[in-house]
Amino acid sequence: MILVTGGAGFIGSHLVSLLVEQQQEVRVLELPHASISHLPLQKIEVVRGDIRNRNDVREAVRGCHQVYHLAANPNLWTRRRRDFDAVNHQGTVHVLEESLAAGASRILHVSTESILTSKDFRGGAVELLRPRREDMVGPYCRSKLDAEVAAFRFADQGAPVLVASPTLPIGPGDNGLSPPSRMTLACLQGRLPAYLDCQFNMIDVRDIALGLYRVMERGVPSRRYLLGAWNIELAEWLRRLSGAVNRKPPTWRVSYSLALAVGWLSERIADVTGKMPNATVTGVRLTRYCMHFDPSATLHELELVPRPLEATIADIVAEARQSGRI
Repeated sequence: MILVTGGAGFIGSHLVSLLVEQQQEVRVLELPHASISHLPLQKIEVVRGDIRNRNDVREAVRGCHQVYHLAANPNLWTRRRRDFDAVNHQGTVHVLEESLAAGASRILHVSTESILTSKDFRGGAVELLRPRREDMVGPYCRSKLDAEVAAFRFADQGAPVLVASPTLPIGPGDNGLSPPSRMTLACLQGRLPAYLDCQFNMIDVRDIALGLYRVMERGVPSRRYLLGAWNIELAEWLRRLSGAVNRKPPTWRVSYSLALAVGWLSERIADVTGKMPNATVTGVRLTRYCMHFDPSATLHELELVPRPLEATIADIVAEARQSGRI
């Protein structure tokens, strides 16, 4: 039996589908209120629970020989900032400890690219990087770093714990519409009047799923597997998206100072209303950092060939048309 925490999420749902295609027995641990109708429910087992609750995790990992840990709060803002540590850090510790206690032979912790940059980073390979806490931007990044540090601590002590860091996931099947997918859809609909330019690395979510599967099968502890593909500027990404639907790309480039002010104001409003802000301070601050990476070592080791960017864009557009969103 294979456990996938957060299996109904964007990356998780694609991973679950891949595991089912590989004839694996799959169990998914998801929150009680999470939508799971898009999962192959006839072919998997679903356990409702919360990684913040050690007893829920203990029940979920029972009898599992492999554990993919994807469950996290990825939203960069939460009304109670301490929830980031409770979910992303302490929840990860629960999964790691209970998985090892249950006898799991392989545990894969899925980290994030947002902790792999700093003011001094100029791009490149990061497989051997151990980030510093003083370089983290905001409580989300600190919580994800603390989770990764815990994973590497177990790995360095000889535990069968692996670490993979996907870059920005894009592609079809984002039922919850993560922030990148919301921005992508707004651009396709012509509802994105302005943008704050930045640089990042993207990869198709289906290639992330395949990469995670191969890390679990081939990976070794105490190193990072960087699952990335295309280094690109946001302006270029928006231009390509707009061209795919014959629209003009947004032309108003917002200044960093204005974006930061909007992020601060949006978070203050969100703190009162409880609704997700239109912009976050962490998200804006990250735009000042280099997010271009060199994943070639990981791609070579895993024999992973990411699909062309144009193919991913075509699939995103096709899904948006089919759903009536554009």
